[in-house]
Amino acid sequence: MAPKAFIFDVFGTLVDWRSSIARTLAPVHSQKGIEANPLAVADAWRGEYQPAMARIRDGNRGYVALDVLHRENLETVLGNLGAADQFTPSEITDLARAWEVLDPWPDVVNGLKRLRKIGLIAPCSNGSIALMSHLARHAGFNWDCILGAEIARNYKPNAAVYLASCAALGLAPADVMMVAAHNSDLIAARKAGLQTGFFPRPLEHGDPAKAELSATSDFEMIAEDLEDLARQLGA
Repeated sequence: MAPKAFIFDVFGTLVDWRSSIARTLAPVHSQKGIEANPLAVADAWRGEYQPAMARIRDGNRGYVALDVLHRENLETVLGNLGAADQFTPSEITDLARAWEVLDPWPDVVNGLKRLRKIGLIAPCSNGSIALMSHLARHAGFNWDCILGAEIARNYKPNAAVYLASCAALGLAPADVMMVAAHNSDLIAARKAGLQTGFFPRPLEHGDPAKAELSATSDFEMIAEDLEDLARQLGA
């Protein structure tokens, strides 16, 4: 059954978070005299992502937007580098907004445009509505709406996030395709009743050996990238 809507993982799947974060960090490193490689700091910052959300998913903390977690995680990373005292609170707040200016992978803008011809498109990200709105303006994403963690007050891969996104669209889960470059995201979406579409992002972590290069399940769609996914769907 052809999907009536497509919802997307964003970090890694649609945008190159690693190179983009390192680009934002590079001049700050120079100004503050931080010796660590900006790419390594980007990796460390991203490394705090899942543990921070897990505390909320596990019920050990009430829901807070990812913007808050990103700022807290940045403070943790800077503290581990011994550099926290080099930044004012406002500088940390500004730097934490680096996640709002991530660059899209080359196939994404046109791929989204093509898919929008055959169905609604929206992010189903752990990012907040504010974060996704700013990121859309930077990356040129023409969403029909913004869905995901904030409307569910929880984080993927909790089933509530996928189901709340489908409900907001007024569609049954079976009419919605979750698209991601991460197998665990799609497996969780499938368990919630959604269709699933996979393609790899070999350079998400810089080294293809660290990427999910192939699907680990028989997802409805398996493609080379987003434009190939759109082509297979006839867009």
